Amino acid sequence: MPTLSDLSAMITPVVLILAAGQLILTTSQRLARSVERARKLSEQFEELVLKKDQKDTSLKRKLLYRLLIRATNRSRKLQQVMSLLYIALSVFVATSLTIGLLEVFGVLVIWVPVALGLGGAGLLFYATVLLIAETRIALGAIDIEMNYLVENYREELPEPEQSEAKD
Repeated sequence: MPTLSDLSAMITPVVLILAAGQLILTTSQRLARSVERARKLSEQFEELVLKKDQKDTSLKRKLLYRLLIRATNRSRKLQQVMSLLYIALSVFVATSLTIGLLEVFGVLVIWVPVALGLGGAGLLFYATVLLIAETRIALGAIDIEMNYLVENYREELPEPEQSEAKD
């Protein structure tokens, strides 16, 4: 008969299941935004390529191409994170099921759920590291855009306010 400690051991992976689920939700939103951004950049790039007769589009084309590469890399990284998070979620569910099944059948093989739990936690950790890398890609794209604006439209930019200048 399962004891209270057995039930609490089965519930423990649920916390990690909830964490993985929340990360899946937020990462899928980030992925959708990243894909949309890549599509928008692609459309802008195509428009500039078709308007070759206009001068001063080569700098803008280079900018859009660099941003498009970053958006593509970001989307790929987020897709990789999504896969890892789904696998981690599955491993945490398997951990909970294994704890319950081992208890029902009276088998004392404690290393199986422990190994599954550690494996899922490792996947979750790696996914969060990749999310940090994805964030750096996004910030790098913003830096590229801001540098382009400053270099090409310096005289058009308004003077920063005192509070903005300190940041």
